[in-house]
Amino acid sequence: MNSKPTWHAQWQQQISDGGLLLLRLWLGQEFLYAAGQKLSGDWAPPDWFLQLDFPVWHQWLGPQLNWSAAGLAEWVLGLALLAGLYTRWAASGLLYITWVAAYTVHFDLGWAGWRAIETADGLGFKVPLMMALMLLILWGHGGGRWTLNTLYAHATHRP
Repeated sequence: MNSKPTWHAQWQQQISDGGLLLLRLWLGQEFLYAAGQKLSGDWAPPDWFLQLDFPVWHQWLGPQLNWSAAGLAEWVLGLALLAGLYTRWAASGLLYITWVAAYTVHFDLGWAGWRAIETADGLGFKVPLMMALMLLILWGHGGGRWTLNTLYAHATHRP
């Protein structure tokens, strides 16, 4: 029996790995952009952020620490996604950040934010929902073959 994968299976694997790479690159740069917004300047949250109703376990941190921690986590985990470094862990952390953002900011816009990405009041929850679905794919499938983790595994593999 021939154990070599067929060209069809190889092609499907390439498409799958390419899709996971594109998801990682897209989401990674989106979270790096969000981090840049938070960490630029003096790391001070904007006025609208000071009035938010955070989940109970975040309330004791206060707005300044919530803002800075979210920005720093988005930066670190966004870089991890870009590089394909511990993709499932990075996706898990970013899923949590996305959930907190949707809970505190985006859901208040209700269905108005569903049909239009941006409303007069700000960003609806369509974008966080799409990002969460993409992060769930990365959490379930991992980063694919084109990652730093895979490169490291191949470099340290000893026959």
